[in-house]
Amino acid sequence: MSENKSSIPLISTLGQLRDSGYTPKSVKQEMRDNLIRKIQNKQKVFDGIKGFDDTVLPDIERAILSRHNILLLGLRGQAKTRIARMLTTLMDEYIPVVKGAELNDDPLHPLSRFAIDLISEKGDDTPISWMHRSERYVEKLATPDVSIADLIGDVDPIIAATLKLPYSDERVIHFGLIPRSHRSIFVINELPDLQARIQVSLFNILQEGDLQIRGFKLRLPLDISFVFTANPEDYTNRGSIITPLKDRIESQILTHYPRSLDTAMSITAQEARIHKDQKSSIEIPDIHRRLIEMISFNARESEYVDEKSGVSARLSISAIENLYSTAERRMLLNGESHTTTRITDFWGVVPAITGKVELVYEGEQEGPYNVAMNLIFKSCKELFLQHFPNPNQKIKRELKDEYGVIKMWFSGGNSIEILNDDNDKLHEKNISQVAGLKKFTESYIKHGDELLPMMELVLFGLSESEVIGKNILENSLHFSDPLSDMFNDMDN
Repeated sequence: MSENKSSIPLISTLGQLRDSGYTPKSVKQEMRDNLIRKIQNKQKVFDGIKGFDDTVLPDIERAILSRHNILLLGLRGQAKTRIARMLTTLMDEYIPVVKGAELNDDPLHPLSRFAIDLISEKGDDTPISWMHRSERYVEKLATPDVSIADLIGDVDPIIAATLKLPYSDERVIHFGLIPRSHRSIFVINELPDLQARIQVSLFNILQEGDLQIRGFKLRLPLDISFVFTANPEDYTNRGSIITPLKDRIESQILTHYPRSLDTAMSITAQEARIHKDQKSSIEIPDIHRRLIEMISFNARESEYVDEKSGVSARLSISAIENLYSTAERRMLLNGESHTTTRITDFWGVVPAITGKVELVYEGEQEGPYNVAMNLIFKSCKELFLQHFPNPNQKIKRELKDEYGVIKMWFSGGNSIEILNDDNDKLHEKNISQVAGLKKFTESYIKHGDELLPMMELVLFGLSESEVIGKNILENSLHFSDPLSDMFNDMDN
């Protein structure tokens, strides 16, 4: 967050601060007051967080109103860290601190020895500075090597030697991240990764504000709003949150993945980093955007994917970035200035899928590539059935088979081959030669749908329904009559 220098208060001494009528607030009270004001003014509190309006966000707001420490519990890619970082918007823009104090001391309620001694010496002339809310956020990723010294502090022999102080003097203490986060938000990501003995060191800080450093018992009433994040998978794989610590975190809030395709599409569109040249030259039809999200949804339910690990929203984000790049590469190879994505471009999305899913034993046996392709084809079939009749349903005798012309064309020995890198004209020519395909698709097309991508979807839907055959080669796709494919396989 950039600091607006013009809005920094002009007060520069303790005396001026007293005369101004400044009243200190705790950080949690600050957040509560600003949240109340935003709610009353109908302002968006968590701008850009989608899909949580009726679930997670109200819980967070209730926790802030209750002045609670918060644990965000959810699988990977559920915006836990992003939500934590956005909490700074609920803090006052600037707060006064004793200039030079390492613990962000409130001039009216000093905490550190440095600030107390300075105020004792200079009184109302004590210099103060103003701290922006962007500086009042501290984040630490919990790893097994994090020590008590990192979080709480330790005796610094260099300070002792430089100042010629005995180790019994509290001025030799080098404070860790938590004391230095006084009057701030302190976030620990992946809390279960923190060793149990380190988690124990947080007990008194959360409850009483006591610090224990190498025999020093310091009564520091630290003013910190704690936010912790954790993944349920970590409870068994790498560690756990010890019960006494969990008991001291007042609000545990469960996050979740998007529950609708439209919400997921909105998140992907917001988060994907697409180059401006790609945006101007490549069009992605709505059905392809939906197909990307359906792949993520199906991955979360796949028998090959470990559901406990979850499937991050980053799968869809990486997938759409790869889809743009696959179409761009094809466009550059063909010397074209504009193109529209195709289902065959989803072959380029496979690397975004294989790196984002944890496979169970059956998935490992199947292989990451095959699992990714299965997810693509399964999603194609589901999308196809959302727009067109099920070709495998029995047709009443008095009704005509709507797919009859297409089936007859393939059963007559005809086939089409689509190269992954065909230019747009050749791609359209290949698909359009299937008798009855264009007319059938036009009869079901909705306003805003593009004809050619929908025709391609029909071919994939029919092949996944085993009405026509599909043969995937390294750089091409072959659609033909299923019986002829079967005989060809027997001949081979």
